Amino acid sequence: MLRDITIGQYFPGESIIHRLDPRFKIVITLIYIVMLFTGSTPLCLCIGALYTFIAIALSRVPLKLFWKSVRPLLPFLVITAVINILIVRSGDVIWSWKFLKITEDGVNISAYMIVRISLLVMGTSILTYTTSPVTLTDAIERLLSPLKKLHFPVHELAMMMTIALRFIPTLIEETDKIISAQKARGAEIDTGSFIARAKSLISVLVPLFVSAFRRADELATAMECRCYHGGAGRTRLRQMKSAPRDYIALLITAGFLAAVIYLK
Repeated sequence: MLRDITIGQYFPGESIIHRLDPRFKIVITLIYIVMLFTGSTPLCLCIGALYTFIAIALSRVPLKLFWKSVRPLLPFLVITAVINILIVRSGDVIWSWKFLKITEDGVNISAYMIVRISLLVMGTSILTYTTSPVTLTDAIERLLSPLKKLHFPVHELAMMMTIALRFIPTLIEETDKIISAQKARGAEIDTGSFIARAKSLISVLVPLFVSAFRRADELATAMECRCYHGGAGRTRLRQMKSAPRDYIALLITAGFLAAVIYLK
């Protein structure tokens, strides 16, 4: 299961989504998030889903990778949906038994929540799937560059965000190796009661934290050995330049948002 998690991974390609300016992709992603949570009708969600699958098709990233990014969240989504169904009391009653009551509003809210979160994960994954961590760092720094006048550590913030995103797949792989090693030593991680399995996770979390801190120390040492001193005086090998396709993509996304607002 852990190996199926693709958060933070980059898949090189030559699609039109890959060639978009990363600054525009970040802005488009923010507009996309607003679009998903602005609409409150089935038609608005259908527009968001249409935009998502068009973007996935244009990215040429296999659809199964997006399914892998959503699948680990399904148990939490189902549990949250069930809680919403049982808590929401407004609307027409569909079914009731003693103190339990399922209403039409509860079902609608739960369905909207599952669809929104699924589309959100799939849509935002396009950004990391089609943008390398280094390019993403430069784009974040460029977008936040006006804050430098307020002495805000823009470069350091962008670097920390990108390093955290970059090491998600590494930590997932490390966790999988630790679990396999502990199972080989006789640890029962997947069996027993819930409390027993929770206690057995200590044998995974402790070495994982030790490994994470060791990697962080090694990374800091490597950056110091290469005379890294933050963003002051740094130059870039590749300069970002916008193209007509970037503005077209931004206008199309804004058009979808306008449609959702109009139909709201």
